[in-house]
Amino acid sequence: MSTFAKRERLLLADLLETAGPDEPTLCDGWRTRDLAAHVVVRERRPDAAGGVLIKQLAPRLERVMGEFAAKPYEELIQLIRTGPPRFSPFSLKQIDEAANTVEFYVHTEDVRRAQPDWTPRELDPVFQDTLWSRLTRSARLMGRGSPTGLVLRRPDGRTAVANKSTPVVTATGEPSELLLFTYGRQSAASVELEGDKDAIAKVQDSRELGF
Repeated sequence: MSTFAKRERLLLADLLETAGPDEPTLCDGWRTRDLAAHVVVRERRPDAAGGVLIKQLAPRLERVMGEFAAKPYEELIQLIRTGPPRFSPFSLKQIDEAANTVEFYVHTEDVRRAQPDWTPRELDPVFQDTLWSRLTRSARLMGRGSPTGLVLRRPDGRTAVANKSTPVVTATGEPSELLLFTYGRQSAASVELEGDKDAIAKVQDSRELGF
């Protein structure tokens, strides 16, 4: 089994450590400290992490996030680097790979691409195929809020439909870039958009892609 989640975890921890606690990220309103707290809460406080999707839990999530963000930054980094506690489902390798490969890749790029001097990262074909597999399974969910139809296309021509509405916008790029695009990082993702000009503008400006 691949260990992409572990690799991305360690890379994210290193980037956060190097950046320090007060650098910007691609997550609206979050500095690096907030992003680090989010990663730790997601793995260690499932009673609060559900607030991302369940409105009734949102106040608890906000409170717990604040508590973790107030911890020493070095402690947060170490908690990310060492991973979840043994009782957490995320401690199982299969679940870690399934749940965290995309999560850590996206957040790694959230830190990298918020810096003015960031450069493209070379990703191996196996990792790109892994990201494509995850993307094809989640495309409809991630694209459900798209203001237009949305088709995702790899350079080799393989496609996934994210939204069946019309008019249709086609986004072409490597799986890693399409993934960032559908996760709401449109301005930072390297993709080419084809379709009606007004429809493209709506997709580029949409805040409804992803979560």
